[in-house]
Amino acid sequence: MYEELREQAREAAAQLVEAAGLQEGQIVVVGCSTSEVCGERIGTASVPQAAQAMYEGIMSVLAPAGIYLAAQCCEHLNRAIVIERAAVPGAEIVNVVPQPKAGGSFATAAYQGAGDPVVVEEIAAHAGLDIGLTLIGMHLRRVAVPLRLSIKKIGAATLNAARTRPKFIGGQRAHYNEGLL
Repeated sequence: MYEELREQAREAAAQLVEAAGLQEGQIVVVGCSTSEVCGERIGTASVPQAAQAMYEGIMSVLAPAGIYLAAQCCEHLNRAIVIERAAVPGAEIVNVVPQPKAGGSFATAAYQGAGDPVVVEEIAAHAGLDIGLTLIGMHLRRVAVPLRLSIKKIGAATLNAARTRPKFIGGQRAHYNEGLL
């Protein structure tokens, strides 16, 4: 089971990196409910082994590409973010260490696997994976664009993906609205 989760997470991350055109130094936010992955209701059955397998699968893609992982904690930690210190120079760090039932198993795996982990309240990631409908949108840059990956689930959990793009300001649309101002 865990090998299958590792491979599904690896494939999802690879498709995300390709579809979003991610580059070295950019950030991917991942929200993950291991409860949902294992067929239970979110927040009811934290499974550290499943989190570890998915973390390994995702990092096998992100690390070689020089892309940072931002792991979203659960609502008990206000959806704070675990990330490498180098990704957020000068960020205000919060004083918490996630645990499987207080922060979530995936955030715990990310914290334990990082070289120099910190936790911050918010991030503006370039793309993201939402495993189990954890609501990562608050940690994506504006403007988020849904991505359709070929993989739709990791374990039993619904998988959603997004990339971001710069805002379109001015240009042709501004011309059409001139008469309305």
